[in-house]
Amino acid sequence: MDGRHDILGLDFAELTRLAEELLPGGRGVAGEVYSRAFSSGRLELEGLGLSERNRRAWEEHFFVGLLSAGPREFEEGEFGDTEKAVLLLADGTSIECVLIPMPTRTAGAGLPEGRPKSTLCVSSQVGCRMGCAFCETGRQGLSRNLSAAEIVSQLVTTKALFGWNPGNIVFMGMGEPLDNLDGLKGALAVLTDRRGPAFSWERITVCTSGSAEGLAALRSVGHPRLNLSLSLNAGDDPTRSRIMPVNRKTDLGALATALVAWPRRRNFVLALNYCLLPGINDGADDARGAAEFSQRVGRSIVNLIPYNPGSHPIAPAPSEEEVERFRGLLEAEGCIVKRRAGKGGGIMAACGQLGGSRGDNGGRA
Repeated sequence: MDGRHDILGLDFAELTRLAEELLPGGRGVAGEVYSRAFSSGRLELEGLGLSERNRRAWEEHFFVGLLSAGPREFEEGEFGDTEKAVLLLADGTSIECVLIPMPTRTAGAGLPEGRPKSTLCVSSQVGCRMGCAFCETGRQGLSRNLSAAEIVSQLVTTKALFGWNPGNIVFMGMGEPLDNLDGLKGALAVLTDRRGPAFSWERITVCTSGSAEGLAALRSVGHPRLNLSLSLNAGDDPTRSRIMPVNRKTDLGALATALVAWPRRRNFVLALNYCLLPGINDGADDARGAAEFSQRVGRSIVNLIPYNPGSHPIAPAPSEEEVERFRGLLEAEGCIVKRRAGKGGGIMAACGQLGGSRGDNGGRA
Protein backbone atom coordinates (compact mmCIF):
# COMPACT_ATOMS: atom_id res chain seq x y z
CA MET A 1 0.00 0.00 0.00
CA ASP A 2 1.87 3.08 -1.35
CA GLY A 3 5.13 2.06 0.33
CA ARG A 4 3.84 2.34 3.88
CA HIS A 5 4.27 -0.44 6.44
CA ASP A 6 1.20 -2.18 7.85
CA ILE A 7 1.73 -2.38 11.62
CA LEU A 8 -0.46 -5.51 11.76
CA GLY A 9 2.26 -7.40 9.89
CA LEU A 10 5.11 -6.32 12.19
CA ASP A 11 6.23 -7.68 15.51
CA PHE A 12 7.28 -5.03 18.00
CA ALA A 13 11.00 -5.47 17.38
CA GLU A 14 10.53 -4.86 13.67
CA LEU A 15 8.31 -1.81 14.26
CA THR A 16 10.96 -0.40 16.59
CA ARG A 17 13.69 -0.95 14.04
CA LEU A 18 11.68 0.75 11.28
CA ALA A 19 10.70 3.64 13.57
CA GLU A 20 14.36 4.32 14.39
CA GLU A 21 15.22 4.18 10.71
CA LEU A 22 12.34 6.21 9.26
CA LEU A 23 11.09 8.66 11.88
CA PRO A 24 12.74 11.87 13.06
CA GLY A 25 11.72 11.18 16.64
CA GLY A 26 12.77 7.55 16.51
CA ARG A 27 11.18 4.88 18.64
CA GLY A 28 9.93 6.97 21.57
CA VAL A 29 6.22 6.20 21.30
CA ALA A 30 6.47 2.97 19.30
CA GLY A 31 5.27 0.81 22.18
CA GLU A 32 2.10 2.84 22.70
CA VAL A 33 1.40 3.09 18.96
CA TYR A 34 1.83 -0.67 18.62
CA SER A 35 -0.46 -1.50 21.53
CA ARG A 36 -3.14 0.91 20.30
CA ALA A 37 -3.04 -0.54 16.78
CA PHE A 38 -4.16 -3.95 18.07
CA SER A 39 -6.61 -2.71 20.69
CA SER A 40 -8.42 -0.13 18.52
CA GLY A 41 -7.58 -1.13 14.95
CA ARG A 42 -6.32 2.38 14.21
CA LEU A 43 -3.09 4.32 13.86
CA GLU A 44 -3.95 6.26 16.99
CA LEU A 45 -1.48 9.10 17.59
CA GLU A 46 -3.61 11.37 19.77
CA GLY A 47 -2.35 12.25 23.24
CA LEU A 48 1.21 11.05 22.65
CA GLY A 49 2.79 14.49 22.71
CA LEU A 50 4.03 14.24 19.13
CA SER A 51 5.09 17.28 17.19
CA GLU A 52 3.29 17.93 13.92
CA ARG A 53 6.40 16.78 12.06
CA ASN A 54 6.58 13.47 13.95
CA ARG A 55 2.86 12.86 13.59
CA ARG A 56 3.06 13.33 9.82
CA ALA A 57 6.09 11.05 9.67
CA TRP A 58 4.18 8.24 11.39
CA GLU A 59 1.27 8.69 8.97
CA GLU A 60 3.60 8.77 5.96
CA HIS A 61 5.37 5.54 6.86
CA PHE A 62 2.84 3.40 8.77
CA PHE A 63 -0.80 2.41 8.67
CA VAL A 64 -3.15 -0.13 10.26
CA GLY A 65 -4.70 -2.27 7.56
CA LEU A 66 -8.20 -3.16 8.63
CA LEU A 67 -10.13 -5.21 6.09
CA SER A 68 -13.55 -4.23 4.79
CA ALA A 69 -16.59 -6.14 5.96
CA GLY A 70 -18.67 -8.14 3.53
CA PRO A 71 -21.71 -10.27 4.41
CA ARG A 72 -21.95 -11.69 7.92
CA GLU A 73 -24.04 -14.69 8.95
CA PHE A 74 -25.08 -16.33 12.22
CA GLU A 75 -26.18 -19.77 13.32
CA GLU A 76 -27.54 -20.45 16.80
CA GLY A 77 -26.04 -23.30 18.77
CA GLU A 78 -25.89 -24.87 22.20
CA PHE A 79 -23.01 -22.68 23.37
CA GLY A 80 -23.87 -19.52 21.44
CA ASP A 81 -23.85 -18.25 17.87
CA THR A 82 -21.40 -19.45 15.27
CA GLU A 83 -20.60 -16.36 13.21
CA LYS A 84 -19.09 -16.21 9.73
CA ALA A 85 -17.70 -13.04 8.21
CA VAL A 86 -16.68 -12.37 4.63
CA LEU A 87 -13.77 -9.91 4.63
CA LEU A 88 -12.73 -7.93 1.56
CA LEU A 89 -9.05 -7.50 0.75
CA ALA A 90 -7.48 -4.44 -0.84
CA ASP A 91 -7.12 -6.13 -4.23
CA GLY A 92 -10.84 -6.92 -4.44
CA THR A 93 -10.58 -10.60 -3.45
CA SER A 94 -12.25 -11.91 -0.33
CA ILE A 95 -11.77 -14.45 2.43
CA GLU A 96 -13.89 -15.88 5.21
CA CYS A 97 -13.27 -16.34 8.92
CA VAL A 98 -15.46 -17.92 11.57
CA LEU A 99 -16.01 -17.31 15.28
CA ILE A 100 -16.81 -20.63 16.94
CA PRO A 101 -18.39 -20.64 20.42
CA MET A 102 -16.95 -23.01 22.99
CA PRO A 103 -18.46 -24.27 26.26
CA THR A 104 -17.67 -22.35 29.42
CA ARG A 105 -15.63 -24.00 32.10
CA THR A 106 -17.64 -25.29 35.02
CA ALA A 107 -17.00 -23.35 38.19
CA GLY A 108 -15.06 -25.30 40.78
CA ALA A 109 -15.56 -25.12 44.51
CA GLY A 110 -14.93 -21.58 45.60
CA LEU A 111 -14.01 -20.51 42.07
CA PRO A 112 -15.96 -18.14 39.81
CA GLU A 113 -17.70 -19.55 36.77
CA GLY A 114 -15.51 -19.59 33.69
CA ARG A 115 -15.96 -16.91 31.06
CA PRO A 116 -17.43 -17.90 27.70
CA LYS A 117 -14.71 -18.94 25.29
CA SER A 118 -14.54 -18.79 21.54
CA THR A 119 -12.13 -19.74 18.79
CA LEU A 120 -11.38 -17.67 15.71
CA CYS A 121 -10.83 -19.76 12.59
CA VAL A 122 -8.61 -17.73 10.25
CA SER A 123 -7.70 -18.11 6.58
CA SER A 124 -4.13 -18.19 5.29
CA GLN A 125 -4.77 -18.03 1.52
CA VAL A 126 -7.31 -16.78 -1.00
CA GLY A 127 -8.42 -20.18 -2.23
CA CYS A 128 -6.32 -23.33 -1.92
CA ARG A 129 -4.34 -25.54 -4.27
CA MET A 130 -4.55 -28.77 -2.23
CA GLY A 131 -7.64 -29.96 -4.11
CA CYS A 132 -9.21 -32.05 -1.33
CA ALA A 133 -12.33 -33.64 -2.79
CA PHE A 134 -14.58 -32.83 0.18
CA CYS A 135 -13.62 -29.14 0.40
CA GLU A 136 -15.26 -26.15 -1.24
CA THR A 137 -12.10 -24.05 -1.27
CA GLY A 138 -9.95 -26.84 -2.62
CA ARG A 139 -12.31 -27.13 -5.57
CA GLN A 140 -11.76 -23.47 -6.45
CA GLY A 141 -7.96 -23.43 -6.67
CA LEU A 142 -5.44 -20.95 -5.31
CA SER A 143 -5.54 -17.25 -6.12
CA ARG A 144 -2.74 -16.06 -3.82
CA ASN A 145 -1.20 -16.24 -0.38
CA LEU A 146 -2.22 -13.85 2.38
CA SER A 147 0.42 -11.62 3.92
CA ALA A 148 1.12 -11.83 7.63
CA ALA A 149 -0.73 -8.51 8.02
CA GLU A 150 -3.82 -9.85 6.21
CA ILE A 151 -3.87 -12.92 8.44
CA VAL A 152 -3.53 -10.89 11.65
CA SER A 153 -6.04 -8.35 10.38
CA GLN A 154 -8.77 -10.99 10.53
CA LEU A 155 -8.38 -10.88 14.31
CA VAL A 156 -8.10 -7.10 14.57
CA THR A 157 -10.83 -6.31 12.03
CA THR A 158 -13.43 -8.60 13.56
CA LYS A 159 -12.67 -7.20 17.01
CA ALA A 160 -12.94 -3.59 15.83
CA LEU A 161 -16.03 -4.04 13.64
CA PHE A 162 -17.95 -6.85 15.35
CA GLY A 163 -16.63 -7.00 18.91
CA TRP A 164 -15.25 -10.52 18.51
CA ASN A 165 -12.81 -11.39 21.28
CA PRO A 166 -11.61 -14.97 20.81
CA GLY A 167 -9.57 -16.89 23.33
CA ASN A 168 -7.99 -19.16 20.73
CA ILE A 169 -6.81 -18.96 17.12
CA VAL A 170 -6.92 -21.86 14.70
CA PHE A 171 -5.47 -21.84 11.19
CA MET A 172 -8.22 -24.01 9.77
CA GLY A 173 -9.95 -21.62 7.39
CA MET A 174 -9.39 -21.09 3.70
CA GLY A 175 -6.04 -22.32 2.41
CA GLU A 176 -3.21 -24.57 3.54
CA PRO A 177 -1.07 -22.77 6.16
CA LEU A 178 2.08 -24.74 5.33
CA ASP A 179 1.71 -23.69 1.69
CA ASN A 180 2.19 -20.10 2.89
CA LEU A 181 5.03 -20.45 5.36
CA ASP A 182 6.20 -16.84 5.11
CA GLY A 183 2.75 -15.49 5.90
CA LEU A 184 2.18 -18.09 8.62
CA LYS A 185 5.50 -17.48 10.39
CA GLY A 186 5.06 -13.72 10.22
CA ALA A 187 1.53 -13.92 11.60
CA LEU A 188 2.60 -16.22 14.45
CA ALA A 189 5.34 -13.77 15.45
CA VAL A 190 2.78 -10.94 15.67
CA LEU A 191 -0.02 -12.93 17.32
CA THR A 192 2.30 -14.03 20.14
CA ASP A 193 4.01 -10.66 20.62
CA ARG A 194 3.44 -9.60 24.23
CA ARG A 195 3.17 -5.93 23.15
CA GLY A 196 0.47 -6.84 20.60
CA PRO A 197 -2.24 -9.55 20.63
CA ALA A 198 -0.20 -11.52 23.23
CA PHE A 199 -1.64 -14.97 22.50
CA SER A 200 0.24 -17.78 24.19
CA TRP A 201 1.50 -20.48 21.83
CA GLU A 202 -0.82 -23.03 23.48
CA ARG A 203 -3.82 -21.00 22.30
CA ILE A 204 -2.86 -21.23 18.62
CA THR A 205 -3.34 -24.31 16.43
CA VAL A 206 -2.08 -24.83 12.90
CA CYS A 207 -4.13 -27.36 10.94
CA THR A 208 -2.51 -28.91 7.88
CA SER A 209 -3.38 -31.40 5.18
CA GLY A 210 0.07 -32.89 5.66
CA SER A 211 3.24 -31.93 3.82
CA ALA A 212 6.42 -33.46 5.24
CA GLU A 213 8.45 -30.60 3.81
CA GLY A 214 6.12 -27.99 5.29
CA LEU A 215 6.09 -29.65 8.71
CA ALA A 216 9.89 -29.73 8.76
CA ALA A 217 10.07 -26.06 7.80
CA LEU A 218 7.60 -25.04 10.50
CA ARG A 219 9.39 -27.20 13.07
CA SER A 220 12.67 -25.49 12.27
CA VAL A 221 11.21 -22.14 13.33
CA GLY A 222 11.32 -23.47 16.89
CA HIS A 223 7.94 -23.01 18.55
CA PRO A 224 7.63 -26.17 20.67
CA ARG A 225 4.41 -25.02 22.37
CA LEU A 226 2.50 -24.44 19.13
CA ASN A 227 -0.45 -26.81 18.70
CA LEU A 228 -0.69 -28.95 15.58
CA SER A 229 -3.70 -30.56 13.94
CA LEU A 230 -3.70 -32.88 10.93
CA SER A 231 -6.48 -33.50 8.41
CA LEU A 232 -6.14 -37.29 8.21
CA ASN A 233 -9.45 -38.48 6.72
CA ALA A 234 -8.20 -41.92 5.67
CA GLY A 235 -5.91 -44.59 7.07
CA ASP A 236 -4.68 -46.07 3.79
CA ASP A 237 -2.77 -44.47 0.95
CA PRO A 238 -5.14 -45.31 -1.95
CA THR A 239 -8.17 -43.76 -0.24
CA ARG A 240 -6.28 -40.76 1.11
CA SER A 241 -4.64 -40.09 -2.25
CA ARG A 242 -8.05 -40.18 -3.91
CA ILE A 243 -9.64 -37.59 -1.62
CA MET A 244 -6.47 -35.65 -0.66
CA PRO A 245 -3.95 -35.23 -3.52
CA VAL A 246 -1.25 -34.07 -1.06
CA ASN A 247 -0.92 -37.73 -0.07
CA ARG A 248 0.56 -38.52 -3.49
CA LYS A 249 3.61 -36.46 -2.51
CA THR A 250 3.68 -37.17 1.22
CA ASP A 251 2.21 -40.62 1.83
CA LEU A 252 1.12 -41.85 5.24
CA GLY A 253 4.51 -43.37 6.03
CA ALA A 254 6.39 -40.14 5.30
CA LEU A 255 3.73 -38.14 7.10
CA ALA A 256 3.99 -40.29 10.22
CA THR A 257 7.77 -39.82 10.24
CA ALA A 258 7.37 -36.04 9.98
CA LEU A 259 4.84 -35.99 12.82
CA VAL A 260 6.95 -38.14 15.12
CA ALA A 261 9.69 -35.51 14.73
CA TRP A 262 7.35 -32.71 15.88
CA PRO A 263 8.47 -31.39 19.31
CA ARG A 264 6.44 -32.90 22.12
CA ARG A 265 5.86 -30.95 25.30
CA ARG A 266 4.47 -32.84 28.27
CA ASN A 267 0.79 -32.03 27.61
CA PHE A 268 0.93 -32.11 23.80
CA VAL A 269 -1.75 -34.15 22.03
CA LEU A 270 -1.76 -34.32 18.23
CA ALA A 271 -5.25 -33.84 16.81
CA LEU A 272 -6.12 -36.09 13.87
CA ASN A 273 -9.19 -34.74 12.10
CA TYR A 274 -11.26 -37.41 10.38
CA CYS A 275 -14.08 -36.22 8.13
CA LEU A 276 -16.51 -39.14 7.93
CA LEU A 277 -17.60 -39.76 4.33
CA PRO A 278 -20.21 -42.53 4.08
CA GLY A 279 -19.22 -45.17 1.57
CA ILE A 280 -15.68 -43.78 1.24
CA ASN A 281 -13.84 -43.95 4.57
CA ASP A 282 -16.32 -45.41 7.08
CA GLY A 283 -15.58 -49.15 7.09
CA ALA A 284 -13.90 -51.41 9.63
CA ASP A 285 -10.69 -51.43 7.59
CA ASP A 286 -10.75 -47.63 7.51
CA ALA A 287 -11.03 -47.48 11.31
CA ARG A 288 -8.18 -49.98 11.65
CA GLY A 289 -5.95 -47.95 9.33
CA ALA A 290 -6.68 -44.70 11.17
CA ALA A 291 -5.94 -46.40 14.49
CA GLU A 292 -2.64 -47.77 13.21
CA PHE A 293 -1.62 -44.30 12.03
CA SER A 294 -2.60 -42.83 15.40
CA GLN A 295 -0.44 -45.38 17.18
CA ARG A 296 2.53 -44.64 14.89
CA VAL A 297 2.53 -40.91 15.57
CA GLY A 298 2.31 -41.12 19.36
CA ARG A 299 -0.07 -39.43 21.74
CA SER A 300 -3.04 -38.32 19.66
CA ILE A 301 -6.79 -37.95 19.56
CA VAL A 302 -9.11 -38.54 16.62
CA ASN A 303 -11.56 -35.69 16.05
CA LEU A 304 -14.46 -37.36 14.26
CA ILE A 305 -16.19 -34.83 12.02
CA PRO A 306 -19.41 -35.65 10.17
CA TYR A 307 -19.11 -34.65 6.51
CA ASN A 308 -20.75 -31.35 5.63
CA PRO A 309 -21.95 -31.58 2.00
CA GLY A 310 -21.24 -28.43 0.01
CA SER A 311 -22.17 -27.32 -3.48
CA HIS A 312 -20.77 -30.52 -5.11
CA PRO A 313 -21.15 -33.29 -2.51
CA ILE A 314 -19.10 -36.45 -2.92
CA ALA A 315 -21.11 -38.34 -0.29
CA PRO A 316 -24.23 -37.87 1.82
CA ALA A 317 -23.97 -36.45 5.31
CA PRO A 318 -23.60 -39.35 7.74
CA SER A 319 -26.50 -40.16 10.03
CA GLU A 320 -25.98 -40.06 13.77
CA GLU A 321 -26.10 -43.85 13.78
CA GLU A 322 -23.31 -43.99 11.17
CA VAL A 323 -21.17 -41.56 13.17
CA GLU A 324 -21.62 -43.55 16.39
CA ARG A 325 -20.94 -46.83 14.60
CA PHE A 326 -17.61 -45.55 13.25
CA ARG A 327 -16.75 -44.03 16.58
CA GLY A 328 -17.24 -47.46 18.14
CA LEU A 329 -14.97 -49.04 15.52
CA LEU A 330 -12.22 -46.52 16.29
CA GLU A 331 -12.53 -46.99 20.03
CA ALA A 332 -12.45 -50.77 19.62
CA GLU A 333 -9.11 -50.29 17.85
CA GLY A 334 -7.79 -48.34 20.83
CA CYS A 335 -8.28 -44.75 19.62
CA ILE A 336 -9.21 -41.87 21.85
CA VAL A 337 -12.07 -40.26 19.93
CA LYS A 338 -13.80 -36.91 20.24
CA ARG A 339 -16.97 -36.45 18.27
CA ARG A 340 -16.82 -32.91 16.90
CA ALA A 341 -20.15 -31.15 17.13
CA GLY A 342 -21.34 -29.67 13.86
CA LYS A 343 -21.24 -25.88 13.99
CA GLY A 344 -22.04 -23.52 11.17
CA GLY A 345 -23.28 -26.03 8.60
CA GLY A 346 -26.40 -23.98 7.95
CA ILE A 347 -24.36 -20.92 6.94
CA MET A 348 -21.59 -22.74 5.03
CA ALA A 349 -19.18 -22.10 7.91
CA ALA A 350 -18.45 -25.69 8.92
CA CYS A 351 -15.35 -27.74 8.10
CA GLY A 352 -14.78 -27.90 4.36
CA GLN A 353 -17.46 -25.36 3.49
CA LEU A 354 -15.69 -21.98 3.53
CA GLY A 355 -15.88 -20.12 0.26
CA GLY A 356 -18.78 -22.22 -0.95
CA SER A 357 -21.47 -19.62 -0.35
CA ARG A 358 -19.99 -17.33 -2.98
CA GLY A 359 -18.80 -17.88 -6.49
CA ASP A 360 -15.27 -16.61 -5.98
CA ASN A 361 -12.12 -18.15 -4.71
CA GLY A 362 -11.95 -18.80 -1.28
CA GLY A 363 -11.60 -23.57 3.49
CA ARG A 364 -10.60 -26.97 4.28
CA ALA A 365 -11.80 -29.67 6.62
